[in-house]
Amino acid sequence: MGGRLMKLKAKIAGVMLAAATAFAGVTNAEDWAPKGPLMFQIGFGAGGSTDAMGRVIAKVMEEQTGWNIVVENKAGAGGVAMFTGISKSKPNGQIIGMGVSTPILMQLVMRPEQLPFDADSFDYLSSVTKGQLALVANANAPFDDLESMVDYAKANGPMTVAINASPHKLVLAAVGRETGAEFEFVPTDGGAESMKLLLGGQVMASFAGGSHGPYLDSGDMKMIAVANAERHDYAPDVKTVAEQGYGVYLDPYFYIATTKGTDQAILDALSNAISSALATDEVDEIVRNAAKASVLDLSPEETRSMMVDGMPIMEKLLGK
Repeated sequence: MGGRLMKLKAKIAGVMLAAATAFAGVTNAEDWAPKGPLMFQIGFGAGGSTDAMGRVIAKVMEEQTGWNIVVENKAGAGGVAMFTGISKSKPNGQIIGMGVSTPILMQLVMRPEQLPFDADSFDYLSSVTKGQLALVANANAPFDDLESMVDYAKANGPMTVAINASPHKLVLAAVGRETGAEFEFVPTDGGAESMKLLLGGQVMASFAGGSHGPYLDSGDMKMIAVANAERHDYAPDVKTVAEQGYGVYLDPYFYIATTKGTDQAILDALSNAISSALATDEVDEIVRNAAKASVLDLSPEETRSMMVDGMPIMEKLLGK
């Protein structure tokens, strides 16, 4: 009897020690590392601006931390497919995702009852940058600004426009309601596909969040309007949609999040690793090239506020 009792006490002590050791392993951010590959998911297809930035951020994180980081594209509904999976994952820090705020906010406003998550369903890690959203066309397009584009659309029937996120259509939909111009929106999996359709003549215009940069430089494309609230530094002469007579704009943020309920030490380790990567020249260069913007590196708290505060702005844009 005494022997069995001693063995039982030893087992209990062993379990308690293992639990304490496991718990201690995540009490400090410096002590945490992913168990196996860290999945860095991207909510858009390969080749676009989100993909380009995400892959470099993951690469630099891996180099700086020694973690095994695997990049995976999870395209679908402007990031909804990816964040749906993340919201249902275990809160252990093994999966993080990079998406864009505006398509997620749009879906949360339009069909909240159909989504398995809301703005509070995630632990936010960082906002990489604010997207520079442009409306572009081929260099030889028979219009140079929004007014002449509207006139062309009215004279020639519905104009095909590529979009890789649903909120993009809100801008031209507002223009169409005011002018009577009709637009036919062609959804794509990312900026790379949008640029391919535009260059190939399958669409007349396209929204772009940075993937148009090389084609502006080569002279193959031109900017018709800026869809953000303010003009872009790299194209200071191109007016915003609002400046051209329509009071609408979109300010998309590229952000990174993980599953709600993740241990704070793990969150600190992840956000610290992301912040360190964003501080490098390599990431700064890809952000400037891919998004035509500078690195923001908003804190987890600022990123959460960006999403929560973005809800009423999107509601207004949608007329809710």
